[in-house]
Amino acid sequence: MQILRGRLGLLPLALLSVVAGAGAGLICGLFRVALDMVRALRTALPTAWSGNPVYGCLLMIGIAAVATAFAAFMVRRMSPDAAGSGIPHVEAVIEVELPPAPFALLPVKFIGGVLAMGSGLALGREGPCVQMGATLAHLVGVLFRRDWPDRQALLAAGAGAGLAAAFNAPLAGAAFVLEELLRRFEMRNAVAALGASMSAIVVARLFTGAEPDFAVAALPYPDARDNLLCIGLGLFVGVLGALYNYLLLDALDIADRMKRTPVELRAGLIGAVIGALAWFAPSLVGGGDGLTQSLLNGATPFSLLPLLFVIRLFLSCASYAAGTPGGLFAPLLVLGAQMGFFFGALAHPDLTGPNAHAILFAVVGMAALFTAVVRAPLTGIILVTEMTGSSIALLPMLAACFSAMALATMLGSRPIYDSLKVRTLRLAGKKPPKPEAASH
Repeated sequence: MQILRGRLGLLPLALLSVVAGAGAGLICGLFRVALDMVRALRTALPTAWSGNPVYGCLLMIGIAAVATAFAAFMVRRMSPDAAGSGIPHVEAVIEVELPPAPFALLPVKFIGGVLAMGSGLALGREGPCVQMGATLAHLVGVLFRRDWPDRQALLAAGAGAGLAAAFNAPLAGAAFVLEELLRRFEMRNAVAALGASMSAIVVARLFTGAEPDFAVAALPYPDARDNLLCIGLGLFVGVLGALYNYLLLDALDIADRMKRTPVELRAGLIGAVIGALAWFAPSLVGGGDGLTQSLLNGATPFSLLPLLFVIRLFLSCASYAAGTPGGLFAPLLVLGAQMGFFFGALAHPDLTGPNAHAILFAVVGMAALFTAVVRAPLTGIILVTEMTGSSIALLPMLAACFSAMALATMLGSRPIYDSLKVRTLRLAGKKPPKPEAASH
């Protein structure tokens, strides 16, 4: 039978996907624990030094600058492919445009990510988890002497397992493989993606628990007016998504033009600024889960939302340009929640307390901005649904993602990972694909 025929059979691939997913779940679960520990130390420092604020602030700035600079140094010296999200590199490897990353990427991505994100850079844990999962899965395929099609499937499945473990979202991990990484549905790839995400979640939950990442109170059922308003929210977010892509790529271009300045110095300066911000406004730095949860609790003042959005927007772009490990998903979710809440509060002006409709729109905004930037609507919808543990907003999310994706595309903004992959190939001395071949 075909299923038992050596390396072309489905059974070996399925079994190895489970093994690779478990490995990704282990390393990503440990990564999340390490990030939580370092974040707790960072937030405790202002309290511990409250009696001597000048020295405490200088200490915070110095630690953030040194840690960020050392993360950039590790990337430059040991594994340049570990810079940034890593998802563009994974996509280039899957499309046979770059060679797979070596084992050295794993410690660089893990330690560098903990140092950079622990210092307060506005980066997401999913980027390191995706690239570590992909690299580990490919190494499993090499160890068991699989051919390239199987290693390719394992690499993509491991990336999805990393995303699943990063956000406790198994279905989003599998959807990410098929929609963003492979951009096609094949039975073997689907089996590998499901198997890896399943085992990754089983292992990762030993460290993180089974609860969704965000606690959301019961949302009101959206009515027809809400669904129509979400089309308008999508148009609003579509413009913001195009702006985000432009600013992020512009920040990277500025960093590329500063070749005479050592990357460690650039990263250290960014870390120093963020360290100062972490002392005076600790809730503004880091991946942003606390900010998102505050919005979903209805505890963020409405009048501060535009200012918080601008700060987080530029903080995210500057952090990504530092050249350290770190992803984009978590910062995007913060920005989407902020603008969704702002839009929803304007549409339903009940500003005297937590606004249930504004919270509903915050959930929708998370998926809409993700879609406008990444152009992976199914992944975004499933991811937000799993992270909030609520499916009430599915129809409004569909409406908002439809208009956000359509407008961002009409504005000429390419999917961010397509643009980042072109940059990755250019820095590696490879000829980038034609724009029409790289777009969805």
